[in-house]
Amino acid sequence: MPDDTPATHAPATHDLGGSSHFRCTPIDPDDSPPDAFGRRVDAVRQLLAQKKMMTVDELRRGIESIPEEEYHALGYYERWLRAITKLMIEKGVITAEELR
Repeated sequence: MPDDTPATHAPATHDLGGSSHFRCTPIDPDDSPPDAFGRRVDAVRQLLAQKKMMTVDELRRGIESIPEEEYHALGYYERWLRAITKLMIEKGVITAEELR
């Protein structure tokens, strides 16, 4: 007989909805356009997607796998770049040595 009990898991770094630390804190909507760095990172993301080298789901997985301390220390597009870099290394497109 299958077990229909929902699986429980520890929340991931990005899963902040139930965290008491973030409850009832004002949201600072930043509607400003990305800076030059953000535009470049987004351009890289778009090119990789157009060339079928990366999907949005892979990008999300990469962002969600960033360790918590690093995740909170990085900016929005810095997280994207970290995830894109890791994914391209995983796929063998580039090597860590080439990035040094």
